[in-house]
Amino acid sequence: MYNYKAKIISVYDGDTVTALVDLGFLHFQEMKLRLYGIDTPEMRGPEKVEGKKVRDILREMILNKDVEIHSYKDKQGKYGRYLANIIIDGLDVNQWLVDNGHAKLYLL
Repeated sequence: MYNYKAKIISVYDGDTVTALVDLGFLHFQEMKLRLYGIDTPEMRGPEKVEGKKVRDILREMILNKDVEIHSYKDKQGKYGRYLANIIIDGLDVNQWLVDNGHAKLYLL
């Protein structure tokens, strides 16, 4: 597992975000991340209303905020997004979403 500082610059849905990741030595990279180990309601179809609700909750928690990213070496999801846990002020956002009924555990 690798840890990075980052700023969340976009929240697409409840389990997909874009972050500006600090790679060290004044190098930053914009990366699309999939929240590791969870699945949230979809933004389309019958889950649309709940999907937007969860997205908005996640936006409120992390959008435009400095976070810590815990990523898994060379681990990408099926759409090429890096898999990561997001930590803000010591809180594991992935686990919080599950604990509060906004996400289900999902083994990738």
